[in-house]
Amino acid sequence: MAEGATPLFATLEDNWRGEVRANELGSAPTAARERQPIRPNPPDEGRFLALDSDLDSPFLRAQKRVPVRRGPVTRKTANRLKQGCIAMAVLAATGLAALWIYHYAELAPRFRVESSQQIDVSGTHNVSRSQIVETFGADIGRNVFFIPVDDRKRQLERIPWVQSAAVMRLLPNQLSVAIEERKPLAFVQVGSRILLIDGDGVLLDLPASSRAKYSFPIIVGMAEAEPHSTRAARMKIYAELVHELDSGGARYSEDLSEVDLRDPEDVKITVADDDGAVLVHLGDSNFLEHYKTYISHIQGWRQQYHKVEAVDLRFDRQIIVQPETSTSASITASVPAAPRRTAKSSKPTHKPAARQIRSHGPSTTHSDRY
Repeated sequence: MAEGATPLFATLEDNWRGEVRANELGSAPTAARERQPIRPNPPDEGRFLALDSDLDSPFLRAQKRVPVRRGPVTRKTANRLKQGCIAMAVLAATGLAALWIYHYAELAPRFRVESSQQIDVSGTHNVSRSQIVETFGADIGRNVFFIPVDDRKRQLERIPWVQSAAVMRLLPNQLSVAIEERKPLAFVQVGSRILLIDGDGVLLDLPASSRAKYSFPIIVGMAEAEPHSTRAARMKIYAELVHELDSGGARYSEDLSEVDLRDPEDVKITVADDDGAVLVHLGDSNFLEHYKTYISHIQGWRQQYHKVEAVDLRFDRQIIVQPETSTSASITASVPAAPRRTAKSSKPTHKPAARQIRSHGPSTTHSDRY
């Protein structure tokens, strides 16, 4: 290049010379590479190489999850705690309301039983109201909620005439007492007293009220000191006797004056009519059949023996008729036959004639077979 050339041309000239030199040095390897055959790469070789290169890369994503910092309470636990707090708040509010109501009911004068007029009694006929109200004597002036109704119920059922009782609170300040009384089935002679007795064998005093009227036979042979279970068993026999005699609408039980239940294997009845009283042995079963035998033959026996004291029907195909002796007949004539006893509330004035007859001396026994 001539002197005086500009620097720009000098620079271009140097670059050109450098490129020529580089082409000369690299022309031989390039020609050799052009002469070698070109082999195609396998289809997945590039991908495998890329994967391998990725595995070796220091910038790969970590295989384990990085723990994320969370709060001390999970959302589910927080919801449960919230629900628990709400429930506790509701319970606390309910408890406070109940406590307030309790104190109000305890102290409010409107819930206090001030007098016996606030005790309503129903179902009584032979038990006086005073007997019932006397049981609640300690409850006058007491809050109605604090009256022990179960204890009062048990106390009422200790009254002999009361079979069952129900005691209820009537707000704001009243009590309701419902009484179911015992039903007497017969008179009973205990020592020198005449009482009533029910189907459970409970002895009952004659009611003071004049409204009660009873027409029962008298059961003899019971003692006040004997166990209640013994009286109850005897009354079952009596109930069976009355049931059989009244079956079919016959109402034969109305003929009875006395019933002797001391021997359960030999139930003895006393039948009194205008011709006198007769003691009839019925045994322990077939009461109706035996009694029908008696009423069908009694007139014939009286025509034959004039007076009959006892008839024994306990044996099969055999009837034992016991006529009165002459001594007994003369004494009986001065004693009127005892009708069935009817009482209001007073004690009967005489004993049955049949019982007086049996207390006399020995008499002859006659036997007839049928």
